[in-house]
Amino acid sequence: MTRPPILIELTRGNLVESVHAGHAAICDSSGSVIEGWGDPVTVIYPRSSCKMMQALPLVESGAADAAGLTDAQLALACASHEGAALHADAVRAWLARQGQGEDDLLCGTEMPRDRDLREALIRAGEAPCQVHNNCSGKHAGFLTLTRHLKAGPDYVALDHPVQKAVRSSFEEVTGLESPGYGIDGCSAPNFATTVAGLATAMARFAAAGTGSGARDAAMARLTGAMIAHPDLVAGQGRACTELMRAAGGAAAVKTGAEAVFVAILPRQKLGVALKIVDGGTRAAEAAIAALLVHLGVLAADDPAVLRRVDAPIMNRAGLQVGQVRRAAGFP
Repeated sequence: MTRPPILIELTRGNLVESVHAGHAAICDSSGSVIEGWGDPVTVIYPRSSCKMMQALPLVESGAADAAGLTDAQLALACASHEGAALHADAVRAWLARQGQGEDDLLCGTEMPRDRDLREALIRAGEAPCQVHNNCSGKHAGFLTLTRHLKAGPDYVALDHPVQKAVRSSFEEVTGLESPGYGIDGCSAPNFATTVAGLATAMARFAAAGTGSGARDAAMARLTGAMIAHPDLVAGQGRACTELMRAAGGAAAVKTGAEAVFVAILPRQKLGVALKIVDGGTRAAEAAIAALLVHLGVLAADDPAVLRRVDAPIMNRAGLQVGQVRRAAGFP
């Protein structure tokens, strides 16, 4: 295995204080690596960066249309949201419309990541519930597909028709047989693939809409839903939301736990995937911003970029004491 190169470094004074190594790939829909750093065939868990792939059977099967799902709901199916009121209320409404509730979800309870709602719950002495889980939209999608397939309620089981459909489409769009799976924080299987396989899948989403068939249409619709509703995909102040807004329709961007990031670039028909090996989110956000600048999707001086890469590190007195910056040679 190629030793991963340093992609992002943090300075303090005139010294490099911390470094973050990683792997990254820019691919086209044929699976060719256009540019790469580190070892693009490194196997990773994509974690939540692949939610649009997990939502693919929902749309491709006709379940989304049968349930009358909107693009906003499809964006929620691809989301790692903040659990803010707009997210939680939308998931509740989605479930209620199909005669279900939060007890039908299997994602687990999570305190909202949205500060205002979290503090409101604490002040009211109320407990969070499963709709506050950042994956509740994805699980609402799983439930919708489950109803369409007339399958049993344990939709996160590896042998459930929903997860069989997810694995099949996952392997087809990555172009690789998955070497295994892990159980994600929301209890759903997370299938492993390579960095290049993940980037290839994103490129196939990027190229969708130019062909024919249910899958092509489904990929194009999911990408469009994410781009149209960046606030639902993540939330206020989050990198996914801010970078998509800044891209102005040129990219769908999605993070995953343990410092994975992907980007779908429809205008260029390219896909991007990266993994910071130490799991550092700050470095992953800097790396995806740098790659989007490199590819001409974002301007280097865009505020959404400057908050993440080549960004000042400030102390509590408001003095700049260092910088988060790209390492030499990246990108």
